[in-house]
Amino acid sequence: METLDLVKKYNVAAPRYTSYPTVPFWKNDVTDKRWFQIVKRAYFESASEGISLYIHLPFCESLCTYCGCSKHITANHSVEHNYIEALLDEWHQYVSAIGEKPILRELHLGGGTPTFFQPKALERLVNGLFAYARKHEDFEASFEGHPNNTTGDHLLTLFHLGFSRVSFGVQDLDLEVQKAIHRIQPFENLEIAVKQARRIGYRSINFDLVYGLPHQTVQSLKMTLEKSLRLSLDRIAFYSYAHVPSMFPSQKVYEQFLPDEYLKKELYDTACAYFAQKGYKDIGMDHFTKDTDTLYEAYQKGKLHRNFMGYTAHKSGLLIGLGASSISDAGYAYRQNEKKVKAYEQKIKERESLHLRSHMVTTEEAATRAIILQIACNGQAQWTEDSYVLSPEQMNTLDEMQKDGLLTYNLSSVSLSQRGRQFTRNICAVFDKYLMAKSENMHFSKAI
Repeated sequence: METLDLVKKYNVAAPRYTSYPTVPFWKNDVTDKRWFQIVKRAYFESASEGISLYIHLPFCESLCTYCGCSKHITANHSVEHNYIEALLDEWHQYVSAIGEKPILRELHLGGGTPTFFQPKALERLVNGLFAYARKHEDFEASFEGHPNNTTGDHLLTLFHLGFSRVSFGVQDLDLEVQKAIHRIQPFENLEIAVKQARRIGYRSINFDLVYGLPHQTVQSLKMTLEKSLRLSLDRIAFYSYAHVPSMFPSQKVYEQFLPDEYLKKELYDTACAYFAQKGYKDIGMDHFTKDTDTLYEAYQKGKLHRNFMGYTAHKSGLLIGLGASSISDAGYAYRQNEKKVKAYEQKIKERESLHLRSHMVTTEEAATRAIILQIACNGQAQWTEDSYVLSPEQMNTLDEMQKDGLLTYNLSSVSLSQRGRQFTRNICAVFDKYLMAKSENMHFSKAI
């Protein structure tokens, strides 16, 4: 089948699989008491690995209309104090449940816009976390920065606190595109931030870029790529724009200016070719790295892992998410916090449950999750026929994908072709029995 025909055939709604089951299928069956018991069990089963800790800092001064993240729009910086107090209070709940100062392996500040917070506020937050934790000998910390407001003071403060990686949300450098998505950031601001980070000593710099945005063309994307890679990036996250206006109404304003599925495929192919020409390796869904990067090393060794923070070189048995809307993964169960900032802070203050939704992972779901993770991280998966049995419907779909040249498979393995890599989400979805059974009301973005 020709490539454009494949695009039309497989450009359907599909999850990005940072968890399995995906959030819409969670059963909300984990009480607070049970959750903290599971957290303690997961920690001590993998204590030597240490905890992955994600802090959600949801504040942004203005709305980027393309954004699908959980955010709180305000220009009032007085909100920083109360939110940090709530984060530290939530962290103390986890430390108390574990019963000792836990070992931190990874720390990531995500958003929203973490650099909305003043450097002193971030210092207070991080020191407050460290006061009740021990650092793993291979501890790594990273944060997301907005090029317009990441100052030298931000970079210095976080570097001295142990941060060595920074990810800048660039998305696109074309002014017409930036105006449409309400995220105007001159290249000069980005260049200053990157050069400051290099001088200070950050050893890994990532750009988030997005394809499929309104008014984007092959030529405008080439300009974005050329300018971006001029700054010698270590990693690039090249995301497909997720158009879900039913969930994010701000996306409706530019629907008529979005690239069609064929142009979007051309944008993707253009970028992939450019990344390869510049020596970047495709390691999985949306991610490209230099061959000196730790993610590429993990990919080569078959040790790449994927969780709610995206790809990581370190598999941890416990990911704790702090803050409004944060999601935690304790292996046996998932839980998401209350989404609204004010409600989150009030529940912390009143010692009420933060539970928004949760899910206890069954044995069958754990086997499925292992297969989906292998596909997303390694481009192949193996399982025993005792642990997982393909249904006739799944085999029919896999037969069709095999004929289309996307993969090869048998009853206990699947392997993606080079052509099939762009269809990774579709292939993962074959193993998602919840999605196969019912997908009409699920708010997932298109796979391509």
